[in-house]
Amino acid sequence: MARIEKLVIVGVGLIGGSFALALKGAGAVGRVVGVGRGARNIRRALDLNIIDAAGALDKATFGNADLVLLAVPVGQMRAVMRSIAPLLGPKTVVTDAGSTKEDVIDLARRELKGALSRFVPGHPIAGTEKSGAEAALAGLYRGRRVVLTPLRETKPGAIALVRAAWERCGASVFELQPREHDAVLATVSHLPHVLAYALVDQVARAKNAKQLFSYAAGGFRDFTRIASSHPEMWRDICLANRKALLAELGRYGGRLERVRRMLERGDARALDALFSGARDARNRWLKYTQ
Repeated sequence: MARIEKLVIVGVGLIGGSFALALKGAGAVGRVVGVGRGARNIRRALDLNIIDAAGALDKATFGNADLVLLAVPVGQMRAVMRSIAPLLGPKTVVTDAGSTKEDVIDLARRELKGALSRFVPGHPIAGTEKSGAEAALAGLYRGRRVVLTPLRETKPGAIALVRAAWERCGASVFELQPREHDAVLATVSHLPHVLAYALVDQVARAKNAKQLFSYAAGGFRDFTRIASSHPEMWRDICLANRKALLAELGRYGGRLERVRRMLERGDARALDALFSGARDARNRWLKYTQ
């Protein structure tokens, strides 16, 4: 991969900051410029050497950039794309890290104008429940998957640059169709977050919430860890992918109804079969991901 002389990160949090740190650690980038709406977070990113300079929505920041990563909540994508479109240099490649792809691609077609052929939609399948520059980890993407969903107009060179950048971060890069990506992530990412948020909300609204939380232990902590994730980001993801997410909620509701009927019948055999099958499936998945 050719060295990225200038990388601009829009949104220097967990995802964008980790991308910058990983590329710096690999010696794959020269200068990293951070752009964000929070001056305090940008100052922290400078203090932590995640970025080398603070940028702005201007030609000086974007005009000579080799690569721009949009690592903002998907609800902010329209405004960001509209702002940077007239600022991009003729060779600047743009990619994103949004958790939904069909909506982001629709926005890119409307907002990026002449830069559309240099836009590579992407999504790193990695993260934690933490946010902000302080959450950034140089090894976040090591051994993880990154999905690219290129447009038919996307130039091969732009795809190659983005693919190589993620590979230098230690990730394995795959390609999916946008709709397929959104359906898959609705099942294994978006639905779990909704369930975690809903369970914590249910407990918090109970009359004896203080007592309930005082007895919550490892199982509750593990199941609800992701309910500490960034609310704005997950609000935007759920709304952007609501069609696929609603379908998954319907299917999950059906499975819960099946469990309810097992309990009503006192059907130990059916419960054992369900729990055993789920445990075996999870263990196979864990072995596959090691």
